[in-house]
Amino acid sequence: MDPSSPRTPLTLGLVLWLFAGAVGASAQERPNILLVVVDDLRFDDFGAAGHPFSRTPNIDRLAREGASFQNMFATTPLCSPSRANILTGLYTRRHGILDNTERGPRSHELQTFAQRLEASGYNTGFIGKWHMGNDPTPRSGFDAWVAMKGQGEAIDPQLYENGQLARVTGYVTDIFTERALRFIGEKRTRPFLLMLSHKALHPNVIQQADGTVISIGEGGFIPADRHKKLYANATPPRRKNYGVPPRGKPALERRIEGVAPLGPATVTADETIRDRLRMLAAVDEGLGRIMAALEQQGSIDKTVIMVVGDNGYFYGEHGLSEERRLAYEESIRLPLLVRYPPKVPIGSRPTAQALTIDIAPTILDLAAAKPLDGIDGRSVVPLFAAKGTPEGWRRSFLIEYNTDIVFPRMLKMGYDAVRNERYKYIRYRELEGMNELYDLQEDPFELRNLHDLASALGLRQRMEGELAALLKPVS
Repeated sequence: MDPSSPRTPLTLGLVLWLFAGAVGASAQERPNILLVVVDDLRFDDFGAAGHPFSRTPNIDRLAREGASFQNMFATTPLCSPSRANILTGLYTRRHGILDNTERGPRSHELQTFAQRLEASGYNTGFIGKWHMGNDPTPRSGFDAWVAMKGQGEAIDPQLYENGQLARVTGYVTDIFTERALRFIGEKRTRPFLLMLSHKALHPNVIQQADGTVISIGEGGFIPADRHKKLYANATPPRRKNYGVPPRGKPALERRIEGVAPLGPATVTADETIRDRLRMLAAVDEGLGRIMAALEQQGSIDKTVIMVVGDNGYFYGEHGLSEERRLAYEESIRLPLLVRYPPKVPIGSRPTAQALTIDIAPTILDLAAAKPLDGIDGRSVVPLFAAKGTPEGWRRSFLIEYNTDIVFPRMLKMGYDAVRNERYKYIRYRELEGMNELYDLQEDPFELRNLHDLASALGLRQRMEGELAALLKPVS
């Protein structure tokens, strides 16, 4: 064609327009990402997990229409480190958010999946409990930011939004839901990421300036007014280790001044458990409202909806009450539910090990964004349709906890542990002669510590080797 032809610019313009349209269409094909983190949510707190009375129809819908992971675990069963595990894909010893004390400056330095998504064109938002220090100001990677200071409050919380910290009237879970609906409802030409990080199911707490919890605050676990009579007199289910004194667990059998020995008298009160499940009811209702908004937009099947806990919780197992931190199953085992019809088979129940450190690489994989460098986690996308554990997938993982001073029983209880598909080995860092070893196939409730049995010497040595191998690349 003659370059001087007057039609040439129009043709070139048409080509450029078509190219731009193709790029735009490609960008639009990337899914929205909704990550809902529920504080202290146990693996068995909701209906689809078999709970006899917890009413969670919207969480259950995710399990019915997507994937419900059967072996999802926290690598550090404590709020602040676990949130950093989720955001970074790193084990705790590598990201530096070691405990629940003031870690605000370090949390500003984290390399997170949100930064990658923002750089790749996503509109990103954070709403809720950041809880890595008391600093509520925005973190890198989020275009929109609504956050509590530290643990925050259940009623009339202070929120940092629009550049200032101000008190907002209402129930915190409902407030977060309203902010999430506002974010999702914005007109946009690019996909969004929303990390909705609930305060529920955490109690009100009294904190020191460094973020350390002094005590449970007034009211403890506070449901919304509309849920305060929900489940009245319902008896929570009991696991077989409920109220069982920790015989053969020297670390828990220690006599600590002012602390009652563990057993039937130290279990979590039924009303406390009911209040936690009442708090979950508000989380579930909010999820339902958000899913309804996505359906109205016509975007629900173009949105990855992911619900996860940050750590588990004890309801009286081994006599432990209102606590997590330890490496037992009730503390490390989590729910992970994912709905995204283009890639997640309906009603799938992956059984391979998934971890909190896998959330970041999974999100970036689904969003076709640049991976984070040098991380410990892996995308679980290959697990969505897998039967059993795929070739080359992990069969063991590291659990770690750093001693803190919040609860007297946890003094000198820092540990490194390894859990594989059958066994668990716990090595305490500061307590000599108190390590633990369990056969989870024969003893799923961790009632019989095999560590000091002569017959278990070979097994113990193998598990020590597995732990050493896991620690080596992350030391």
